[in-house]
Amino acid sequence: MNTAIFRFYAELNDFLPSARRHKGFEHHFRGSPAVKDTIESLNVPHTEVDLILINGVAAAFGARLSDGDRVSVYPVFETLDIGSLVRLRPRPLREPRFLLDVHLGRLARSLRLLGFDSDYGNNYEDDELTDRVTRQGRILLTRDRGLLKRSAIERGYCVRQTRPREQVLEILARFDLVSLIKPFSRCMACNAVLQPASKLEVSESLPPRIRDLHDDFTRCEGCGRVYWRGSHYERLKLLVDSIEAQALLTQARG
Repeated sequence: MNTAIFRFYAELNDFLPSARRHKGFEHHFRGSPAVKDTIESLNVPHTEVDLILINGVAAAFGARLSDGDRVSVYPVFETLDIGSLVRLRPRPLREPRFLLDVHLGRLARSLRLLGFDSDYGNNYEDDELTDRVTRQGRILLTRDRGLLKRSAIERGYCVRQTRPREQVLEILARFDLVSLIKPFSRCMACNAVLQPASKLEVSESLPPRIRDLHDDFTRCEGCGRVYWRGSHYERLKLLVDSIEAQALLTQARG
C-alpha cells in the first residue's frame, strides 16, 4: 500500500471531514492513480481546483501519484492569475457567465438583477446542464457535489449557503464580482440583455396609465418584455443597493 500526504487550502476544506481540515493528512492508495481521481475520491470536485502542487511542482489533473508524494491542492484564484504556474483547463475560470441548476432559481434571478449572465431552466436535467456548460463555457453553480465531479464539467462551484440573499453575497465574494455589478441590464425572466427603447417603440405593450406616467423604457432583446421605473423598480433598487453595500463591506473586511 502506498501513502501520500494531502493538504487542501481555503474553502476546499468545506468538502472534508473536520479531522482533515486545514492540515496535512495521509491518504493510502494502490498503484499510481491520477491525482484528479484521488482528489475527487476525497470528496473535492475537480471543478473547484485551480492549482495542484506535487512535491512543490505544479501538476496537471492527469499526473500520477507515487508513494511518498506530498500534494497541495488550491482553490480557484479569482483575483490572482496563476496561468504561468499551471494550466489545468483551456480557459480561465474567472469569466462570470453562469449556469444554475434547478434548485437555484431565486439565485439566478438575483444574479440577473445585478447584471450577470445567468442561464437557468427549471427543467434542465443533469445531462443538459453538462452539455450547456461544455458548449457555452459557463460556470456551473449547484449544490450537487456529485454533478461537479462529472469529467466533462470543467468549471463549477458548489454553493454553500442555503438562503438566497446569502447565496448572492457568496457568489459575489467568491468570483470577485462587486466591481462588475451592472443592475437592470438583463431581463430577470429570460436573461437576455436589455436595450433602451422609445415610448413610441413600446407603446403597444404599455398599459395606458404607464404610457402617460413614464418616458424611459428598456426592452428585452430576447423575450420582448418591457421595463420601466415604476414602484417595482424602486423596491428592486433598494434591494440592489443593500446587497452591494453588504458585499463591499464583506470585501473590505476580507
